[in-house]
Amino acid sequence: MRVLPRNLASNAVRDRVAGTLLVIAALAAFAFGTTTAAEPASGQTAAVPPPLTEYKGRTIAPTMTYHGADWLIRESREKEEHCRTLLKAIKLQPGETVCDMGCGNGFYTLKMAKLVGKAGRVLAVDIQPEMLHLLELRAKEHGLNNIERIQSSVVDPKLPEGEVDLILLVDVYHEFSHPEQMLVAMRKALKPRGRLALVEFRLEDPSVPIKLEHKMSREQIMKEIPPNGFRLVDEYEKLPWQHVMFFEPEGD
Repeated sequence: MRVLPRNLASNAVRDRVAGTLLVIAALAAFAFGTTTAAEPASGQTAAVPPPLTEYKGRTIAPTMTYHGADWLIRESREKEEHCRTLLKAIKLQPGETVCDMGCGNGFYTLKMAKLVGKAGRVLAVDIQPEMLHLLELRAKEHGLNNIERIQSSVVDPKLPEGEVDLILLVDVYHEFSHPEQMLVAMRKALKPRGRLALVEFRLEDPSVPIKLEHKMSREQIMKEIPPNGFRLVDEYEKLPWQHVMFFEPEGD
């Protein structure tokens, strides 16, 4: 995902931590009740199309693994990305049901949970159980009980249909290996006037210190999102590094 220089542990330490996290995550998924996809019927496997390597002329980026989780909560992130400004721009309201898509270890999830309050809920979706476990630990540390962790598949975020007020995707959409299936599923999850808030590093700006495959241009975003059942309803271009574009389900 985001590929600025990272101050991670040495390889040896990292590998030991990774092994430990894998064991912990497996136990956590059982003990803490992480939502996962339903098992297929006996003798059957769910049909998942092969992953794409490119989409509408864009190379699909590899997913950042949980080994880079510390980078997501680095101290410099607010200064670099103006995260508080983004949270103001998406205009969350108390009592809303919102989704942090590709939540990682919960940098935005925790902040969103505080904004929607006890009457609201945050659906925290990630494909990596290790990330969801790290999120669970951070949520407990902050005393937040309005977060539901959901382990997605590559084609389905496992969101409840027609219940979500806003889906936030921060620098994650460009990594989807099955973008069309995910967009269909997210569209179904949104309320009729629900919003999809897409945040992506600007490809148009060479000064943004991110690898090219982890950036998207506005033109490319418009090639991909509206043809999959969304209409552009608003934009916010005051962040230093990222596009912020708001979409609603088309025809609803």
